[in-house]
Amino acid sequence: MPHPDPPVTQRREHTRRHHGRQVQDPYAWLGDPHDEAVLDHLRAENSYARAVTAHTQALSETLVREIRARTQESDLSVPVGHRGWWYYRRTVEGLQYGIEARVPMSADGSRPQLVPGQIPAGEQLLLDGNAEAGTSDFFAYGAFEVSPDSRLLAYAVDLRGDERFTLRVRDIDSGQVVEEVTQIGYGVVWSLDGRHLFYTRLDDAWRPHEVWRHELGTPAEADVRVFAEPDERFWLGIGVSRDDRWLVVQAGSRTTTQARLLDLAEPTGPLRVVAPRVPGLEYEVEPAANALLVVHNAQRPDFELAWMPWPPPEGESRTESASEYAEAASEHAEAASESAVESSLPWRPWLAVGADERVVGVEAFAGQVVVSLRSAGLPSLRIVPWDPAAPHSPGEPFDLPVEQALASVSLSDNPEWATRALRYRLESFVTPVTVAEFDVTTRTTEVLKRAPVLGGYDPGDYREERLWASAADGTRVPVSVVSRAQIPRDGSAPGLLYVYGAYETCLDPWFSIPRLSLLDRGLVFAVAHVRGGGELGRSWYEDGKLAAKTNTFTDTVAAAHLLLDEQVVDRRRLGIEGGSAGGLTVGAALNLEPGLFRVALAQVPFVDALTTILDPELPLTVIEWDEWGDPLHDVAAYDRMAGYSPYETIVAGAQYPAILATTSLHDTRVAYTEPAKWVARLRELTPADPARPILLRTEMTAGHGGRSGRYDAWEQYAWENAFLLDQLDATHLVPGARDPLAGARETGPGAD
Repeated sequence: MPHPDPPVTQRREHTRRHHGRQVQDPYAWLGDPHDEAVLDHLRAENSYARAVTAHTQALSETLVREIRARTQESDLSVPVGHRGWWYYRRTVEGLQYGIEARVPMSADGSRPQLVPGQIPAGEQLLLDGNAEAGTSDFFAYGAFEVSPDSRLLAYAVDLRGDERFTLRVRDIDSGQVVEEVTQIGYGVVWSLDGRHLFYTRLDDAWRPHEVWRHELGTPAEADVRVFAEPDERFWLGIGVSRDDRWLVVQAGSRTTTQARLLDLAEPTGPLRVVAPRVPGLEYEVEPAANALLVVHNAQRPDFELAWMPWPPPEGESRTESASEYAEAASEHAEAASESAVESSLPWRPWLAVGADERVVGVEAFAGQVVVSLRSAGLPSLRIVPWDPAAPHSPGEPFDLPVEQALASVSLSDNPEWATRALRYRLESFVTPVTVAEFDVTTRTTEVLKRAPVLGGYDPGDYREERLWASAADGTRVPVSVVSRAQIPRDGSAPGLLYVYGAYETCLDPWFSIPRLSLLDRGLVFAVAHVRGGGELGRSWYEDGKLAAKTNTFTDTVAAAHLLLDEQVVDRRRLGIEGGSAGGLTVGAALNLEPGLFRVALAQVPFVDALTTILDPELPLTVIEWDEWGDPLHDVAAYDRMAGYSPYETIVAGAQYPAILATTSLHDTRVAYTEPAKWVARLRELTPADPARPILLRTEMTAGHGGRSGRYDAWEQYAWENAFLLDQLDATHLVPGARDPLAGARETGPGAD
């Protein structure tokens, strides 16, 4: 059946003028989500996308059934013990969202043996996400915190996808909501007495710029502003120390941070400044008994570890109002030399790390400290024995043993201060998410749970490895590859290259049940760890931002050529996928070599980057200037972004791959306008090819991450990947691949 014609996107006169440059942007009108003509256009695009992909509907439904057949739908998380209770999450077959609950801890404190699919005896319901979602098509948490006396639950919900939350306080015994505060940001912190809650508020540009205190039993209108951050480059975030004693208020731009602490035993007391705000200085603190552990970059680009007494001696502690910090920062910027900055900081060196190691974070416990590191492109955990009474004297460190060479490891939920059992999470491309505990005393590991994968999954059927591409400037770029073990390296396999490359974000190995359906159809899945990410340390990030941003895109092209030249994938069947800033990478890579890829999936893509970063009224723009440059005030930054922004640099007349751009109407981080304009201009400038359609799909009720319910998310994933598989001619299971539906057909859902 012939495809219908795509919607005709109306052109309206609009000229962008900056730095003497005039650019015609006839699709700028798509930026008004309240214009009924815009909504009609998005609906028309959705109808067109459905029509063009109608022949993949059966495959999409099969992918959903495969995901479901491999997933234990009624399941339980590993219980976490805290303050006399065991907390866990239950999922129930047929329900979109999880159920948060707890059971009382027995006298001996032993972990309860919970059975998936059964409601434990003595269970106390905390929150049922399905009930909270109600009839809304979207539901997400922004906070979930039980009060120190365990009687109340403070949680924040978003029912639109715009990441603006409503804070509610629920009496756990009665289930009644007793307090409500609207329009807050992420995070909630209780005072020690359980009478006050701290939260953040957002400005019009979606920047968390204020910290507020709410007293239970009083109207929200009486809430007190604790701190305001006037600098538009800085966001505020809040957290709490492991012993619940300190509220941590972290202010941060892309290049500079500053921490303030408030004693939660005195919730109406002042914020105390840890260290002055110095341009270029980044630091985070971990309150630990009578000290702070500090991760900072004052002398080492890949960060180092320090400590300082806390609270500081009388007379050395300082409070600072919101209006004072700018003057202090200016003074320190003028003081300026590296030695001057170093001498002004209150901390002292604590533990040395290897020359090639990047210090990521630190978490303190009563008898040990856990340091999160990166080395050779992968994460690791280092355990350091210590005595909080002598914080300046760390013991002999050792690394948490991990047998797999290509794996992600991180600390999991460990709320108790006094513990010798450290819970951590491990996974790889072929190893399902595993929760384990490491006993620091005996140095032994107990696996508490490995996420079940039904349908006869055998990790031995797959192989994972790391290859290295040579970038345009000779830099070696790591590329992770996973496929079925029997897939030959003869240039015959379809492939999909996944990319991101921004904000120092690392694409460490992760397990995915839905991905198994792609691998079992012979697809080779590769991840390009390009510059702009943080896999190989801070310099890897610095070499992929600002003036060096194009390295991200040329690294991506180099990774693609590696897969082709080494015959890992078929030259005619390579796809590319990326979301958000990764969508920018996808679009820029397509413009560098339009014929390199057969299909592209760009999810909530940042493809009209220059237009967005020119508008300081939009969410994120001002803080993003440290990542991309400031094209509004800097002509060099303007020209640089104009030279790579995908919307600006489409190669007219070139044959592009099939493209699917997805977005959400209420996405705050990347507006739907960007992919909508990009698709319109691609169709305008490139030759139409029914075999390589250019599609736009907009979720009318969703957020930056797409649909929120698990079944809805599976359907979205399956529809997108049915399009990919169809374009790559990889729609059938390869010989030897287990059909997860065969067992399901024989014995019903959940068969293994």
